[in-house]
Amino acid sequence: MAQAQELKTSTTLSKCDSYFDTIQSRKKLPLSLQETLTDAFAKIPVSSFPAVPSGKVIEILADTPVGEAVKILSESNILAAPVKDPDAATSSDWRSRYLGIIDYSAIILWVLESAELAAAALSAGTATAAGVGAGTVGALGAVALGATGPAAIAGLTAAAAGAAVVGGLAADKMMAQDAPQVADNLGKDFYKVILEEEPFKSTTVRSILKSYRWAPFVPVARKSAMLTVMLLLSKYRLRNVPVIEPGKPDIVNFITQSAVVQGLEGCKGRDWFDSITERRISDLGLPFMSTDEARIGVISIQSSELILEAFKQMRDNQIGGLPVVEGQKKKIVGNLSIRDVRYLLLRPELFTNFRKLTVMDFMNKIASASRETGKVTQPITCKPDSTLHDVIHTLTSQSIHRIYVEDGQEEVVGVITLRDVISCFVTEPPYHFDDYYGLAVKTILNE
Repeated sequence: MAQAQELKTSTTLSKCDSYFDTIQSRKKLPLSLQETLTDAFAKIPVSSFPAVPSGKVIEILADTPVGEAVKILSESNILAAPVKDPDAATSSDWRSRYLGIIDYSAIILWVLESAELAAAALSAGTATAAGVGAGTVGALGAVALGATGPAAIAGLTAAAAGAAVVGGLAADKMMAQDAPQVADNLGKDFYKVILEEEPFKSTTVRSILKSYRWAPFVPVARKSAMLTVMLLLSKYRLRNVPVIEPGKPDIVNFITQSAVVQGLEGCKGRDWFDSITERRISDLGLPFMSTDEARIGVISIQSSELILEAFKQMRDNQIGGLPVVEGQKKKIVGNLSIRDVRYLLLRPELFTNFRKLTVMDFMNKIASASRETGKVTQPITCKPDSTLHDVIHTLTSQSIHRIYVEDGQEEVVGVITLRDVISCFVTEPPYHFDDYYGLAVKTILNE
């Protein structure tokens, strides 16, 4: 077991190092400028970073139902929030009070698996009759998250049938149904099960954290350096970093990739910032892949594919969004984000044919419900000769997390994320994390 954990740690960290090494080799900043920046960020304390807009970190209690958590995230216009354990309200130690971070990534995983369990439950009659509520998730849980074809559903249904017999449901009623057809025609019944039947109805944030943890909970102290935060948000792939104050139990700030990039844009006019951002993105090695690599490696989704497949792509590749493309040339026609999963739970009346819904249909339904244009939002893109400042300004002014790079034929040839932008400004000094955290940070980052 120890060897397996050591291998996992080594593999995960090596992926971080590979990404970061590529950036360092391609951005080609003068060494003196990079050293000056690193030294400056190392001297800026986290306590100097602006507080969250509301002045108070939005938290979600662990026993909050998933649907309510989605509502909180959506209404607060945030992607993630710390999860507090209500049973540890009197504890003065943040380690006891906070269980982790809930975000749309974890919710996507839950929705995908729930879709399969709901199919099995409907085939058996109800979720309870299928045995899900009686603790037989192990049997149904044999479903691999990536398996959603008719054969997989048929297997699920067989498991549900056995549970249904034990639960007293007539076996002949179950077996008379065609499993794949049931799965493909869930319609409104899917939402009836997932929102009204147990155990889906009362699934809590706590249970999602246990099963679908996407990223580790790595807080920093107010006296820590912003260099540490920027490295966690870039090299180590975290999307947010909680800030604590030793001796106090509550999180005092919550720093996101978006907030850091907004802070960087506020430095416009300073020599060090302008000397970097006035360069074309191609001169900085952005996007961080060659044109040929991009044509092969940019992860995208065809507009005619199913929306479930789009969310699976995000899950499988651990990314927060996908360009929606059409044709062999991958002409970009739209964008999907992890945040869009909220529409499935907040507006279920729009998606009665959930399992048959294409990406374009999904985007059209969202647009039709919009109070603004009523049209699908055009993708936000840039050209290889755009400046880094243009990219940063677009990311911050449009409140988006990625911008797609397209050539003259509107073909997607790359993507620039908030993480990439932060990485342009920061390098990791030797032994930096050993000085701040020692072995502990490597253990946490690879849980």
